Amino acid sequence: MTSGKQHNTNKGQKLNVQPIRKPEDINMVEWFLSRNKMVKRDKLLFQFGINTGLKASDIITRKVGELRRALNPYIIDEKTHKRRHLNLTMLEKKIGSYFSDKNDDDWLFTSYKNRSKHITVNGVYQILQKLRKEMGKPCFVTHTLRKKFGHHYYKRTHDIATLMKIFNYSSQKIIKRYIGVTDDEINQLQNNFRLG
Repeated sequence: MTSGKQHNTNKGQKLNVQPIRKPEDINMVEWFLSRNKMVKRDKLLFQFGINTGLKASDIITRKVGELRRALNPYIIDEKTHKRRHLNLTMLEKKIGSYFSDKNDDDWLFTSYKNRSKHITVNGVYQILQKLRKEMGKPCFVTHTLRKKFGHHYYKRTHDIATLMKIFNYSSQKIIKRYIGVTDDEINQLQNNFRLG
């Protein structure tokens, strides 16, 4: 049985937040985001989320100068206050073209209404809620991007120890539940494992 973090909706219902599992869903998200008013910002924000595993609160507070100076910057996790090393090599071209006309002190992801401020976590949530309605997904919240990264990182590497370090989690059981790794998936991985 698949489990995930529960989130309350406006009607008091709880939603089972799961990662984006299918590659075609990423293409669909990109297509829907291309219709937004701030296309470049929203597409990079989505890519940033699914490729770094950062929480929305840590994504929105990034400044252009941090990334212009290095593709492997250190940031301070807002919740844990721990240093976290980012690897943004996979986003180098997208990031470079996105902020070519921005100053180092500019927010990477600006607010639509006030360009001198960064987008809020609620602003990210609103973008994802719009996607949820357009795509007909049962649940699309800020944790969805982080879970996408975690789920696929684990499926490709099977390296739970590094993922725990990236997410600052101390329990394998909790992180597997968080990223939506099911018993069926674990069994499937073991089916292909053989010694001797």
